[in-house]
Amino acid sequence: MDTQLKNLLDYNIEELESIVKAMGQPAFRTKQLWEWLYKGADFSEMTNLPEKFRSSLAENYRSGKLGVKAKLCSKEDDTVKYLFSLGDGNLVESVLMKYKYGYSACVSTQVGCKMGCTFCASTKAGFVRNLTSGEILGQIVTMNADMNIRIGHVVLMGIGEPLDNYDNVLDFLKKAQSEKGLGISYRNISLSTCGLAEKVIKLADEKLPITLSISLHSPFDEQRSDMMPVNRKYPLDKLFDACNIYTLSTGRRITYEYALIEGVNDTKEHAAKLISLLKGSLCHVNLIPVNKVEGTGYEKASKKNIAAFKEMLEKGGVNATVRRTLGQDIEAACGQLRRAAESDSAQ
Repeated sequence: MDTQLKNLLDYNIEELESIVKAMGQPAFRTKQLWEWLYKGADFSEMTNLPEKFRSSLAENYRSGKLGVKAKLCSKEDDTVKYLFSLGDGNLVESVLMKYKYGYSACVSTQVGCKMGCTFCASTKAGFVRNLTSGEILGQIVTMNADMNIRIGHVVLMGIGEPLDNYDNVLDFLKKAQSEKGLGISYRNISLSTCGLAEKVIKLADEKLPITLSISLHSPFDEQRSDMMPVNRKYPLDKLFDACNIYTLSTGRRITYEYALIEGVNDTKEHAAKLISLLKGSLCHVNLIPVNKVEGTGYEKASKKNIAAFKEMLEKGGVNATVRRTLGQDIEAACGQLRRAAESDSAQ
């Protein structure tokens, strides 16, 4: 794939209309082309477009459909993990999950990550670049096309920190919810951040009814700074101030993600501190049995400790659930498949 070719999924409908017009085509071709792009079609599949037009498009643009480098299907459930090629040698991961309410996709927003969280596989290989809005969209349209489905829920919790790629992620959100785009309701979109407080406040000003998830993982500043370097710049008081602004501005409940690590952050002291920080606020705690990542030394908290932690939070007036674990047999946590692929290619 020629990396110099521009991605048509990066354009909105008005910009695409200008492209079509400049190529000497009538205006109605814009709608036809747009519909094909959001179906995840290659130019060769766009059979109601003139062959000469398709050839010209292929010479100058990319459709936005991503290359599938690897695809792992869980034998335990319906989870599918994709390793996508972006065409420039870089790889990102996405996870497709099936629930009673339909299909949900966890997508990446960057190639690698700058944040350096000690429990995360995505950050181990370092940061390479941001994804464009079209590359984020491309993950969804490619999975839709590959599985002949319609994804109705999206979680921005794959490789990368979404708010570190703010403009492209915001453009993606607007295209994803548009009826001319993917038609996914804002309320069915979750954005997970490690806690870039200034960007949380900026996002609050957008007043988008998405679900904001905060990767918390410790209620103690010193420990959280060791686990998540972002806390050194945005300690818990600044983070919670930003979250309060977000809630007041949007009226939306915030989800706090809390990965339970055996003997690290699963104690009664941690639960009590978490209650003191969150009680009375519009929030929900999502307890996550931590994924084992080679080199971290972290182990998943025991079922007994997870249950006790959840019970203590609920008795303390904080709503909490334990995340259902999917795709364990295919290492569905984002970052692991990419690391393995890059290790293989380096050998």
